[in-house]
Amino acid sequence: MPADSLVVGRYGVCRRGARGVHVNAREKSRAFDAADYLESLDDVAAFLRAALEDSDEDPTALPHALGIIARSRNMSELARRVGVSRDGLYKALTGDGIPTWSTILKVTRALGLRFELHTVA
Repeated sequence: MPADSLVVGRYGVCRRGARGVHVNAREKSRAFDAADYLESLDDVAAFLRAALEDSDEDPTALPHALGIIARSRNMSELARRVGVSRDGLYKALTGDGIPTWSTILKVTRALGLRFELHTVA
């Protein structure tokens, strides 16, 4: 086995050192954060579409999704474009914040997106 290779063992992932000694180097796992995966505007639009579909049963889905998107971008720059403070935007789009429809529209426009309505057959 080559030096500095990973070994999966009973107690997790260990690293094999140059002298053949196993050094416990358990891989740290992080909680899943959707903001880490929103790389393009297409990703953002798809994420918002999913949030809109979920908003029938959860009215906080859209603001929560916008908060995740804002974290994936530059929150301070987005707040500046929306015309609110960074803290104000953060509070409106996360946790118990209840943003106005105007704020939601301003955020989506600042992200380079817009809402469209279509007839339902």
